[in-house]
Amino acid sequence: MKKPTWARTSQLQDLSTHCVVTRAQLREAKVSDSTLTARSGPGGPWQRVLPGIYLLHNGYPSQLQRSVAALEYCGPDGLITGLVGLGAHGYGTDSSPNEVHVLIPGDARRASKSFVRVERSWRMPEAVVKGSLRVAPLVRSLADATRSTKTDEHCVKLIAEVVQRGGATLDDIARELAEGPRRYGAISKRVVRELRDDAHSVAELQAQKLYADSGLPPMMHNCNIYTASGEFICNTDNWLDCVGFSWEIDSLAHHLSPKDHAETMSRRMRMQGHGLIVASHLPRDIRDNPGRVLADLRSHYQQALNRPRPPVVVRPAQRH
Repeated sequence: MKKPTWARTSQLQDLSTHCVVTRAQLREAKVSDSTLTARSGPGGPWQRVLPGIYLLHNGYPSQLQRSVAALEYCGPDGLITGLVGLGAHGYGTDSSPNEVHVLIPGDARRASKSFVRVERSWRMPEAVVKGSLRVAPLVRSLADATRSTKTDEHCVKLIAEVVQRGGATLDDIARELAEGPRRYGAISKRVVRELRDDAHSVAELQAQKLYADSGLPPMMHNCNIYTASGEFICNTDNWLDCVGFSWEIDSLAHHLSPKDHAETMSRRMRMQGHGLIVASHLPRDIRDNPGRVLADLRSHYQQALNRPRPPVVVRPAQRH
């Protein structure tokens, strides 16, 4: 018996997108229901990945194939968002999302299935085409990704990458979060609010109160540190002069830009190059993990105590 055209040619590969093909496309190629059942069943060369969506091999689908399948499943108005959307824009690529988050119009009817999380939205954004994928704009993809985060650390990491690389501003992100569903995103809204408001000054006061319970010698605050010859080294938030130990309260908003981050790293290297012991914490560390902060301070103090004090001079400074 003569083989059908699809079995003798590249017809199915030509119809597919990255080896993902719909039932309608298979019917167009004259693949019978019985053939499809046999080839996508146990031990067959194909597989059914979603209702009406097939993969023309039986190996594990790639992230791209899962994304294509999700869009085929959700229809022509669907847009990928969240972590996979971020990845399509070139951000958050160190994440391996277990699901593909797809937006569909509010009046559409399609349920979440398998690895596809479907969200109906009355604020459908304009599609951005990235290769073979339709994705939500960067800020919307980021906002939807942060709404799903479980920790401040993950949320900050996603936001910081986009802001540092110039993809969006904190105001852009805050505006998108404010316009989104109120029932989601408590962590992301709080993180962005803190970044915009800059919790540094409040954190300094909280840090001083926390340090009072440390059992360590009193610290000086807002000091300029110089070499013995008078060369300026740095200004530091908190200084324990007897051992040459600096405690820095980092401001996330200030350090989100690549330039500021590079300056901070250069400054830290200069401090350590002059023999200073430096501990640094974020405002949320002081708020959420005071026990861990105290343990860090005691550990750094012991480290400073176990080496000769560097020959540096301290002078009080006024913060402008």
